[in-house]
Amino acid sequence: MMIEYYKIRQNVRSPQRANPSDAGLDVFFCPEDNQGVAMTPGQSAVLGTGLRFGIPHGYMLEVKNRSSIAARRSLLVGAHVIDSGYDGEVFVNLHNVGTDTQLVEPGQKIAQLVMIPIVAFRPVESGDESLYGWYPITISDREDGALGSTGE
Repeated sequence: MMIEYYKIRQNVRSPQRANPSDAGLDVFFCPEDNQGVAMTPGQSAVLGTGLRFGIPHGYMLEVKNRSSIAARRSLLVGAHVIDSGYDGEVFVNLHNVGTDTQLVEPGQKIAQLVMIPIVAFRPVESGDESLYGWYPITISDREDGALGSTGE
């Protein structure tokens, strides 16, 4: 599959896959003012990529962590879904969860984009608290509860 992208600024780096088998395309920080951002511990920043994507209907791009940045620099991506209806600049919400200030410079890899197919669904409110009264779609024998409800 191919999707089109557009560079909205002159100095934007094209998204790239480091290896042919990689799931995601690396994207780079490209601020309008060409200035780096110093992120103190606990700080979040919304960082521009300078890229717009033509995402086909039935798909989404998800912005994911780059494992090296997460592990080495404690910079984590906040939850991101880029829907097919969005055609503006892709931004990355980066969080410094570490103990040191991190400088993010223009041109640095900041995240990766993964294309994901979407399953269209329609929620239907159940009148039965078991949630599977009208259509048994699970074979789970979980007890009531959430975390640890399978006994592990």
